[in-house]
Amino acid sequence: MTPNGRTTNTEFIRSACSSTTYPELCFSSLSSYASAVKSSPMLLAHAALSIALHGARSASTAVKAASSGRVNPRVAAALRDCMEILGDSIDELRQSLVEMENLRGKDVGYQINSIQTWVSAALTDDDTCMDGVVSSGDIKTVVRGRVVNVAHLTSNALALINAFASAQSSAP
Repeated sequence: MTPNGRTTNTEFIRSACSSTTYPELCFSSLSSYASAVKSSPMLLAHAALSIALHGARSASTAVKAASSGRVNPRVAAALRDCMEILGDSIDELRQSLVEMENLRGKDVGYQINSIQTWVSAALTDDDTCMDGVVSSGDIKTVVRGRVVNVAHLTSNALALINAFASAQSSAP
């Protein structure tokens, strides 16, 4: 271990990520936060939400760029729908972050439940966006790649939130 605890903090993240569906993506996206997260499940879940939100915003920008080119009307409509759905996902992830920052008091269980619901809804939105983009070629590759990444980041965030929730419910 290094004097500042970096190895221990990094191992905490690796261990927490091992319970996610995409552990390598989880670890690679969160390991740079080791010194800030330390060994806090709440800070880890918050960082994962922030990364998922950033990914959703980036994906939305990519979808918008793809829709600005010459595409047939059916593809253009699917891309517009996808942008709207990603907007919902962004809102849900943003609301989850706000709620995470305000966790306190006797309603913590209710707040965590709300966060889990919003992040689950964001994950469903990501899947719905991917399902709607049925075109072929470069547009589908770019859009699907970005949205799949967001879905994986969101899935990992949800797993870490669920782990935090379990720790909270078993705490005295």
